[in-house]
Amino acid sequence: MLPDRTADTLIEKLNYAIEGIIYAARTQKNFRFHLGAAALVLLASAIFSVSKGELIIVLLVVSLVLIAELFNTAIEELVNMISPQANAQAKITKDIAAGAVLLSAVVAIAIGCLIFIPYLISPAFKAAGFLHSLNSREQAAYITLFSLLVVIILIVISKAIFGKGEPLHGGMPSGHSAVAFSIGTAIAFLTSNALIIALVFVLAIMVSHSRLLLKIHTRREVVVGAVLGCLVTASIFILFRWCF
Repeated sequence: MLPDRTADTLIEKLNYAIEGIIYAARTQKNFRFHLGAAALVLLASAIFSVSKGELIIVLLVVSLVLIAELFNTAIEELVNMISPQANAQAKITKDIAAGAVLLSAVVAIAIGCLIFIPYLISPAFKAAGFLHSLNSREQAAYITLFSLLVVIILIVISKAIFGKGEPLHGGMPSGHSAVAFSIGTAIAFLTSNALIIALVFVLAIMVSHSRLLLKIHTRREVVVGAVLGCLVTASIFILFRWCF
């Protein structure tokens, strides 16, 4: 039977809360990862001397991710206590909680890119005129490679959050699907030839379908990978065009 905490003092309740955070940090590798990422983001905020408004936004999104991870841990512990055996409803509950963490992380990454990329690009690229000194093909290559790198990082983070599959094999989302549709989206931004765009996306669909045929991924994992690849790549191309 759980102890009655209604008569506990404020200090005791504060201790319970801190113990919960310590437990999550000690037992949950994803929470430790998010803590490390939060520390790096705050360090970057100090290095780049972001504005007060930007710092408030950074603190809010960092808190959002950490709070989502704490809720996810609490839900997993509760589900494990109620249903220690494998159960379809328990799996759905855990997946939804993990999905909330993923969504908060994607939003945090998007906001982080909007805040920090101008600080990274303006001094290093705009001032030196680096990208402007390149021809259009070289610029396209840089942006495409950067998009693929971001997509791959998000894939690895997503698989770590969901705890299924390996970084390069299986799990949520499909890495092959995400990369294939990322390349397709990049080509769609780089050419106006409808036939080429159609052929590239047909190839992306074939790559994604092969993951289903090999039973490496579920249909949902493939679809999420495709959407992730398209959205991230399109956002980066639009962002670079806006900055330059």
